Amino acid sequence: MFAVIESGGKQHTVSEGDQLKVELLPGEEGAAIEFDKVLMISDGSASKLGNPFVENAKVTAKLIGHGKSKKVKIFKMKRRKDYRRTYGHRQNFTEILIESISS
Repeated sequence: MFAVIESGGKQHTVSEGDQLKVELLPGEEGAAIEFDKVLMISDGSASKLGNPFVENAKVTAKLIGHGKSKKVKIFKMKRRKDYRRTYGHRQNFTEILIESISS
């Protein structure tokens, strides 16, 4: 069984036992999180598609921790103008463990 959920403006395909990184969510380590924005649920033989979300569907997850991803370097340059700028950005994320999918 798998589901497609929406979190942080992105869509993630998840199944029970999956561990994934999503955009930063509020909460402490070990807290339970419920995703009610479920776009699709499939159990192998039958699928439910939402319009836009599946009614009465929930995905329950456990918050494992927070962190920062690898640094992304941004380099700007204008040729022949002696202009060079280097910036860096590290995006915050939340790591979660999917515990159950219910419809």
